[in-house]
Amino acid sequence: MRCGYFEAGVCRSCTQLPVPYAEQLVATETATRAALADVPVDPTAPGWEDAAASREEGFRNKAKMVVGGTVEEPTLGILDPRGHGVDLRHCGLHEPGLHAALPVLADHVRRARLTPYDVPGRKGELKHLLVTISPDGELMVRWVLRSTEALPRLRKHLPWLLEQLPVSVASANIQPEHKAVLEGPEEVLLTEQATLPMRLDVPGHPVVLQLRPQSFFQTNTAVATELYATARRWVGDLEPRRVWDLYSGVGGFALHLATGTGAGPQAGTGADRHVTGVEISEEAVVGARRAARLADLRADFVAGDAVAWATTTDEPRPDLLVVNPPRRGLGADLAAWVEASGVPAVLYSSCHSGSLARDLAAMPSYSLQRARVLDMFPQTTHHEVLVLLTRG
Repeated sequence: MRCGYFEAGVCRSCTQLPVPYAEQLVATETATRAALADVPVDPTAPGWEDAAASREEGFRNKAKMVVGGTVEEPTLGILDPRGHGVDLRHCGLHEPGLHAALPVLADHVRRARLTPYDVPGRKGELKHLLVTISPDGELMVRWVLRSTEALPRLRKHLPWLLEQLPVSVASANIQPEHKAVLEGPEEVLLTEQATLPMRLDVPGHPVVLQLRPQSFFQTNTAVATELYATARRWVGDLEPRRVWDLYSGVGGFALHLATGTGAGPQAGTGADRHVTGVEISEEAVVGARRAARLADLRADFVAGDAVAWATTTDEPRPDLLVVNPPRRGLGADLAAWVEASGVPAVLYSSCHSGSLARDLAAMPSYSLQRARVLDMFPQTTHHEVLVLLTRG
């Protein structure tokens, strides 16, 4: 992949761009295996699978653009060290549909007179533009504003934007504070539709996730699909009847491991399996419940703190525990609870092999059965690793 922004020194986010992609993948897998070298491995188990590669460019389904410049000439990209906007609307990482949408969205900024926020001067309204594209080419567009002052103009010119682009969900996020925070707690929905359908073609179990504003989804749709397909394949060999999915987000793992209620397209094998997802984001839980209902899947979702729920619930212990924590990992308390829980199997998806290794060191009763690196973030050293563990 060639990038004029990188070569000009304008943006250096893709730290591995000078390294051929095949070498990047080998280095990522080697580093991940080294980080987990002390984890006990069942000698009779399948062990490590080949890494899942990504497209080298055009893979990001989400654009997180800082808005700078002026109303007449807005920039969509990042800020330079002085706090001035640097335009990156032609970034090669974005999916083609995002690439095509950003110039139109810049034009909309001009039409709606959305004054870019001037960080050094602490004035202006529009801070960020957050755009997500679904596998079917639909868009979710979110404007992060300092206040509600620009909402009337945004609403006035929204019909023009809907004529230009396939926008299914549009909202304004209000973030009044002057600090490096991407978004605030208040979300104002501007369209009748509130969820962006994310259709993932996992073989044998097609699921349409329902993505709402302020809910997280992996930025690489193709590799996320492979992640859930791998999880489903591994778990199929275990045949668990009860599954907990902690940090369940919009239900990626939970919905792909759940079975049907008997009426829907997913009914059939393992129809007695039940999945419970726990997620602190209420927006994500609303979307997960909607997806489960539309697909007739036997899955419940709880809005709450994963650690507090797992350590206090009266529900029977699961046959399989799925965890997909943030970068910091499970932490000492939850890792200790898992170790003492008696849960026979754990499926752990991690975006940081260092915190994963630390958590697994606190869970010595478990041995590694399967592991796989999934390259969710090409051109960087970041990655996803999925491991299946069973109790000794």
